[in-house]
Amino acid sequence: MRKISIPLPRDVVRELVSDQHGGPDYRRLRAAGISPEDVLDFSVNSNPLGPHPAVREALAGVNLSRYPDPEAGLLREHLAALHGLPPAQVLVTNGTAQAIWLVALAYLDPGDLALVVGPTFGEYRVACQLMAAQVHILAAREDQAFQPDMEAVTDFIRARRPRLVWLCNPNNPTGVYLGREAIGGALAACEEAGSLLVLDEAYTNFADSPWDSAPLLESGHLLVLRSMTKDFALAGLRLGYVLGTEEAVQALRRAQPPWSVNAAAQAAGLAALDHLEAYRETWRQVRRWTEALRAAINGLGMEALPTAVNFFLVRTGDGDRTREALLERRIQVRSCRSFGLPAYIRIGTRLPEENALLIEMLVVSHGAKRSGV
Repeated sequence: MRKISIPLPRDVVRELVSDQHGGPDYRRLRAAGISPEDVLDFSVNSNPLGPHPAVREALAGVNLSRYPDPEAGLLREHLAALHGLPPAQVLVTNGTAQAIWLVALAYLDPGDLALVVGPTFGEYRVACQLMAAQVHILAAREDQAFQPDMEAVTDFIRARRPRLVWLCNPNNPTGVYLGREAIGGALAACEEAGSLLVLDEAYTNFADSPWDSAPLLESGHLLVLRSMTKDFALAGLRLGYVLGTEEAVQALRRAQPPWSVNAAAQAAGLAALDHLEAYRETWRQVRRWTEALRAAINGLGMEALPTAVNFFLVRTGDGDRTREALLERRIQVRSCRSFGLPAYIRIGTRLPEENALLIEMLVVSHGAKRSGV
């Protein structure tokens, strides 16, 4: 009998290079006999004050034996009201990561061009390459404080007419937050070129003076991605959403697997929105802690870059080495090599006493002078 060859995955899947992310390396910790609970994790950018107590109460009442609402209808209505939009312009997703993949799945054909304004979150590239699209990255320069060259961005859009333009604002990992005028210029270029601007606002609630991008949706050339995992401290449940035109949201809904957002995530999201003002106070508090932590790190003679949000870059010369030195002391930070910034680490602010411990460990691992938080 003739042997039939085993089917292989698509070439783009076999050649795809996955992105690296923050968070614990659970396999490595298990091998070392370390519990994740024993590691202070500064490598993620979540609200360190945790979810509101009402969220835990809501989770206790979830019926786990019943299928969730496949459209997350009640949560979608609340989010729509928050942004002054009809529910048909909102899609609830399994975290922002699913939203990114849905956009690529719904809008890209093989060979299409996608522009990524970098250095930034790697899943934009991964999702586009999975669809066999071409990815071009316009990276902001270190000597320009990582401020994107928006003139170069708009020139590229007009000249090359990419299918998608990915822009994270505030940006991960640099913490740079562009204003309405800069985003409006990129959107105008997308309108001229027939491109779709995908604006990832996962961290906008941590910004001092966030501006409202929802009115720009009237353009029809804009999708806005939002996360509830960072600001509302729901990372373990995975919850995000998309704002767009009714037509765009419906297209993403067709591409979304059924029951993507589980009942626990829906209940937690509703409970969190019911206590929005309490969360806003936590965001203000975290911003204050962030500036105190930056000042303390700069006081060590290290370079902690300015930021608009709850995380920031620190130039250490060798981000991998710094990460490993701190991990030996049960402190985890994010090496930025995967962002193309090997000389940097990224730090997400935690509670003041934990931030103080980080300073202590930086003194030990780098021999810097000590400064308080």
